[in-house]
Amino acid sequence: MSPPPRGPNETQDSASLSAPSRPLKSSDWVRADLERQLEDGTFSPGAKLPSVDELCRRYGVGRSTVREAMSALKAMGRVSIRQGGGTYALASEAPRHPAAREPDAWHDRAATLRRILEVRRVLETGCAALAASNRTASDVAALESLLADMARGLDDDGALGEQADVRFHLGIAEATHNPMLVDMMRSITERLHDSMKDTRALWLYAEKSSAERLVREHRSIFEAVKRGDAAEARRRMEAHIAKVEQVLNEPT
Repeated sequence: MSPPPRGPNETQDSASLSAPSRPLKSSDWVRADLERQLEDGTFSPGAKLPSVDELCRRYGVGRSTVREAMSALKAMGRVSIRQGGGTYALASEAPRHPAAREPDAWHDRAATLRRILEVRRVLETGCAALAASNRTASDVAALESLLADMARGLDDDGALGEQADVRFHLGIAEATHNPMLVDMMRSITERLHDSMKDTRALWLYAEKSSAERLVREHRSIFEAVKRGDAAEARRRMEAHIAKVEQVLNEPT
């Protein structure tokens, strides 16, 4: 195995510090080095990666940094994290971060995702605002339960979290108590399922952050709905969708 990159506290010359390929966050360069090892076969499919403590020692960083890097790799489809059982490399054909796909294939997929996001921007910001006005105690309880499912989904292969993510957005529509809005959301649910992996991966890329923060952002939308603050619920949903749109519109 090649030596790991120097940690943030180790001495480096000015050229390496200013190199554009050097990520700004410690979790970024830990993720990048682990991804390189997954690509070159250092960790073959099915192989168990070193423990969090071992990676902390190897890279000279804290546990939160390693966990953030692992969360990003999981969102990219490169590893599977089993609660209490360690982290394992996935086969190369597993879904990866959108930026790692073939350019033409990703261009077509991005165009479809962009159209879905345009519909979501119009539909879901209005749903969030109306849900804040019309939600009932049972709606609030249902949304809270879905957030708990999303949090539990951080510890599996991602499927549970993705399903809860879709159900949460549908639950916001149901909290409007407008049957037409619910029908409209349900009509795009299948497309929403198909696009959710890309949406989640792009959100993580845009935020340079972890899946835990994605759950917190959904909770912030929920809290505005729960308080009955229609304007804030609309604003937070708008910001949530805008982050993904921003990455899609950046030149590659």
